[in-house]
Amino acid sequence: MWEYVEEVEGVEIWDYLQQVWKVMKASVKKGLNEEGVLPGALKLPRKASSYYTKARNFSGRMERRSMIFAYALAVSEQNASGGTIVTAPTCGASGVLPGVLKFIEEYYETTDKKILRALATAGLIGNLVKYNASISGAEVGCQGEVGTACAMASAAATQLFGGTIYQIEYSAEMGLEHHLGLTCDPIAGLVQIPCIERNAFAAARALNHNTYVLLSDGRHRITFDEVVQAMKQTGHDLPNIYKETSTGGLAVFHQAKNIMKDEI
Repeated sequence: MWEYVEEVEGVEIWDYLQQVWKVMKASVKKGLNEEGVLPGALKLPRKASSYYTKARNFSGRMERRSMIFAYALAVSEQNASGGTIVTAPTCGASGVLPGVLKFIEEYYETTDKKILRALATAGLIGNLVKYNASISGAEVGCQGEVGTACAMASAAATQLFGGTIYQIEYSAEMGLEHHLGLTCDPIAGLVQIPCIERNAFAAARALNHNTYVLLSDGRHRITFDEVVQAMKQTGHDLPNIYKETSTGGLAVFHQAKNIMKDEI
């Protein structure tokens, strides 16, 4: 898949992706070093730094799972605080792909060259969703943002672990399929709750998809193209209150709870 990207974009794509990877790593690093409270009415405490510290004191599976959370949270918190991130494919879903790539770089033998090829494949997956459906939370809900990010990260991870093109496609398909119907209902209109946690869990899910498909031969019933069309239709069928308006779902119930507290 990365060969196709190079054929269409030209060899200059690698310089661009090198810059993308540089910014991704920088946002992870900065996010892990920041503490305190995120800007905005929610006064939401940052978690990435403390999660990273705790993860380093764990071992085995607990360490690895905690670290993937920390990496994804770091970038999402940078986005929530106005820091520099890479839209992958959007700001609200920017923590998933760099979280997964940083995790693989840290714990498995790989090279920058392979990471860049994985980024090319991830970008191809994201563009397929963008041009055949949507990556806008305001148009199709969070399935188009975090769902697409998970598909991109799933494909990238499977490529880095030696998957075939069929396994890569299967991994991307699951990344989107298992987020179908996900609403976009940010509390107080901020890209914080539930957005930040969704990035962390989508990153972990991407690694699960990779493991699952590598156990298979890549054969499956629902194609990536089919799930993209299903996501598009599902997004159009969602009421507008669940598409980045903060007039439905969690945003409304949290607001109602606070009003009741004030009245008491």
